[in-house]
Amino acid sequence: MKDSRPVVAIYPGTYDPVTLGHVDIIRRAAAIFDRVVVGVVRSPTHKAPLFTVDERLQFLEDALADVANARVEPFSELVVAFARRFDATVIVKGLRVISDFEWEFQMNHLNQTQAPEIETMYLMSRPQFSFVSSSGAKELAAFGGNVDELVPAGVARRFAELYGEARAHVPSQE
Repeated sequence: MKDSRPVVAIYPGTYDPVTLGHVDIIRRAAAIFDRVVVGVVRSPTHKAPLFTVDERLQFLEDALADVANARVEPFSELVVAFARRFDATVIVKGLRVISDFEWEFQMNHLNQTQAPEIETMYLMSRPQFSFVSSSGAKELAAFGGNVDELVPAGVARRFAELYGEARAHVPSQE
């Protein structure tokens, strides 16, 4: 007999900032699972975030306002501990390129040693988002590039506040 409890998945990340690729993965996961908890790492150890955790949470909440079964939560513990906090049985991860798989493969093995009862499910990026990354969006925005097709509107507005009309320096042809 099948368990009648709702199936809860988590989708952890730094989301510095959230991209339209992230939003797409979350929406697709929300169509599969009863509930998706989007976990925002408070203080990533691998790099200092550009945006505060509160900003990152707000960007996600705004972008997912119409996704009734998605919830956004900060966390600062092991991913599997975060999953257990919400009785999640699945960790959702998005994959864009081969290098994503290599990293996620390692993380999956570490998570399995800590919580063999929690499965990891990978969703492939849609082709239009396969090149989109948070670091790429930040770089483009910092040099005045258009990020409207890469990030939610709230993120694009915040980039405009941060960088104004910044433009990449182009040496003059003298």
